[in-house]
Parts: sequence; structure tokens; C-alpha cells
Amino acid sequence: MSHDDIIRRSAAAQAAALGTGEISSEELTRAHLDRIAAVDGELNAFLHVNEDEALTTSRDVDARRAAGDQLHPLAGVPIAVKDVVVTEGQPTTAGSRILEGWIPPYDATLVTRLRAAGLPILGKTNLDEFAMGSSTENSAFGPTRNPWDTGRIPGGSGGGSAAAVGSYEAPLAIGTDTGGSIRQPGAVTGTVGVKPTYGSVSRYGLIAMASSLDQAGPVTRTVEDAALLHELIAGHDPLDSTSLPDPVGAYAEAARSRDVRGLRIGVIEELEGEGFAPEVRARFTESLDHLERAGAEIVRVSCPNFRYALGAYYLIMPSEASSNLAKFDGMRFGLRVVPEDSPTAESVMKATRGAGFGDEVKRRILLGTYALSAGYFDAYYGSAQKVRTLVQRDFTAAFDSVDVLASPTSPTVAFRLGEKVDDPMAMYLNDIATIPANLAGTPGISVPSGLAEDGLPAGIQFLAPIRADERLYRVGGALEALLEDAWGGPLLAKAPELATIAQGAK
Repeated sequence: MSHDDIIRRSAAAQAAALGTGEISSEELTRAHLDRIAAVDGELNAFLHVNEDEALTTSRDVDARRAAGDQLHPLAGVPIAVKDVVVTEGQPTTAGSRILEGWIPPYDATLVTRLRAAGLPILGKTNLDEFAMGSSTENSAFGPTRNPWDTGRIPGGSGGGSAAAVGSYEAPLAIGTDTGGSIRQPGAVTGTVGVKPTYGSVSRYGLIAMASSLDQAGPVTRTVEDAALLHELIAGHDPLDSTSLPDPVGAYAEAARSRDVRGLRIGVIEELEGEGFAPEVRARFTESLDHLERAGAEIVRVSCPNFRYALGAYYLIMPSEASSNLAKFDGMRFGLRVVPEDSPTAESVMKATRGAGFGDEVKRRILLGTYALSAGYFDAYYGSAQKVRTLVQRDFTAAFDSVDVLASPTSPTVAFRLGEKVDDPMAMYLNDIATIPANLAGTPGISVPSGLAEDGLPAGIQFLAPIRADERLYRVGGALEALLEDAWGGPLLAKAPELATIAQGAK
């Protein structure tokens, strides 16, 4: 069995191969590390590769399996972690110079759960600085490239995790989603991205951008893999005051059911028309047709306040970011720039933040600070929170008549590197379909829906009520199976650039 064969299997299939002894975890981990060494110089999906620890973990899992120990189903399957999640003993930068070289003294709760289950952590993936962006071009350590076309963006802010999974550098990855940063990269890289219900996966140990919006979740190549990873990282955490006490759902079982008979799918009228590329809409419609033929009922739904969600988000998110990023002051940890000529605390703080933060972070801090200022709080931040309530009410009303909602994940396929970097408003519009879920706390999934005319992937998004994440896996797993039957295999098998990159790995 070649390394190229094993790394192209799903995480579930890799776990099965480990269970039968077809391959060891050390061999599997080494295969992915070799893949990273071969292709990541071109992709820049990883900021830090954790080779020694990953191999040590894999050998420990192999020894425990040989001894007959009871192991987690994913034990020995490697994983990558977005570099906004703190990891003890590994650098955590949040894609920013202000944290360059910082080694956290503790693990995020979800990392603790990954380590306890025996998943070798391959390393930390690239992101827009402090998760602020839709293209992973705002990273202080250079942009990540899309494995379908290395001249294009892989989405953001979690483009590193999506590119790593899409290019077979990792079978699983962790992302975070504040306004679509798991789902939108999934759509433009042909991968699966899930934003769980807010509070169902612990935020303890996530470097916060906007605390009421941030949520960690799975990045994978199949819906079943996402479900398996979701079950592992979910669950109550007393270290997170917003953590839900709910039991973990049977997500993998839902993903495998593939039964959508009687499922009512609401098509959001406000998220399918003007501004969405024709080929994206075409793949969306085709996906719905497949589901309807499989027994689902397609219903048109209006969520009128969704049209204001983007504006509300870009007041709430920078306001929370302005507050959260105040801790990076050059005094406690991370970068410190000391100006000459009798430095003061104020001058050190000014110099450190000026040198350590990039343009997009500074832009959002300024916007958030302004929105929170005494003279404008009610007009801007207060009004945005009222719109947030209206968006939540739209969801409640819609779910009274349908089981899940559907829309394209992103208005377009992946655009070219540099195409929108100087136009913040054009960049922000990439999140128009994903933002409402973060404002309301509802779960969402992006599943590949097909290829556009230029051969680039598009995605379809499903949204479910709070605490009803199983519905996402039920409809996502069914659509994935229907489309793969129509395509004759996974969408990633159709990526010409991946074939070229694969040759470089041999």
C-alpha cells in the first residue's frame, strides 16, 4: 500500500485500517508528514509542523493497540489544528507578529480531548491574523494557497486548515468560525466544514476575536469524518462559562443514515439571488433537485432581516475584537517594542501594537472602538444588537415550518490572490450567507455542491435550529452520497491541481 493511497482515504477509512492492522499509526502519521514536507512549501497551509510529538503520540497509540487497550475510534488518525487554538509546548501565533514565538503553558479544552483520544497533532495551520479575514491573505506569515489552483485563495480565516485537508496533508483539522471561517473555506476548497451550535464545543483556549460569535468545529473531507470529530470535541466544559450542558449527539449515526424522506428544506430567498454567481446558483439548484428526488420537500422561506445581518455583524464583531485585543499591550506576553528616549508604558504599548498588528486588525480595532464610544454606542453597537435579535427571530419563524435551511455557502468560487485585498467591503461580502448563523448561534454545515465552469468547487450550506446539529449530518451525509453517485466519486478526485501537486510529493 502506497502512502499516496492511504492519505487519500477518509479519516474513518484510515481508522478502520489502523484497527485491522493494515497500517500502523506511526506509518500513517509519517505518510502525512512526508506529504506536508513535499507540498506545503507551495501551499503554506502550516505555520508550525509538530513532527516529533506527532510521531511520539503515534507510537504510543500503536503500543496501546498492540497491548489490547480500549481506544477511541479515531485514535492514531492525525489531525491539524488552526493556530488560534492554544497548544501547550507548541507555538500559537493567531497568525500575528504580536504573538510570534509565544509558547502557551496550557492546552485548549478541545486539544486536551484530542490528546486524550490519541490523535497525533501534525501542527498548527495558517489563518488570517486573529481570524480577521475571508481569504487567509491577512496572515503575518504569508497567504495560504488553494490546492485546486495555487493562484487563488483558500477562503478564510481558516484557509490553512481547509487547504491542509483538501491537499491530503491532514485527514482532519480543527477550525474556528466567527462569521463563516470554517464553512466558507470549505466551499472554495471542496471540503466539509461544520460550525456547531454555539456553546456545544468549548471555547476555553481559543484566542478570542468576538466571544459571542466564535465557535470551533471540524474541517474534513467527508460528512461522516466531520461527525466523528464533532463527537470527540463536543461536550460540556466547566472552564467555559458559555458551554452548554447538553449530551453529545449521535452525529456519526445521523451522517450514515442518508435518509431525507419527509425532511423539509427551506430555501432562503434572501441568500440566493443578486450577488451570487450563476454557476454557484446552478450547483445549488442541482443539489436541491437531488434531495427532492430522494424524498425531501423543498420549501421557499423568507428571512427578511438577513439582509441587515452583514452590517450588524461588522459592528458587533469589531466591537468585541477591540475589547478582546486590548490585552496585547506589550506588557504581559508576546511582542514588546521599546522605543528609544525614555520609554513610557503608553509609548511601549503604542509601538508594540503599531508593529505587531496588521492593517486589517487595526481597521477592525478602530471601527470597534468607535462603535463602543460614548457618543455612538446606542446608534451603532446598540442598534446592531437589536438587528441581531431580529435575525434570531427570523430563524425561529423559519424553523416553525421547515427542518433545515439551505443557501449557497459563498457567493462565488475562490477568487485570485490579491484580487480583493485592497477592497475591504468586497472582502466582507464573502460572508453574507454564513454570518446569520453566528449572530443567532445556530449550527451550519458546508458540503461540496459541484464544480463551476472554471473547474473550481462550490458549496451548499445547511442551517439547523440550535441544539439540532444531527439534522446537518443527516442532510449533509445524504447529499454527499447522492452527489458522489452522480459524479462517480468524491469531488476532490476531480481537482487537476491536486494531481500536479501529488506528483511533486512522490
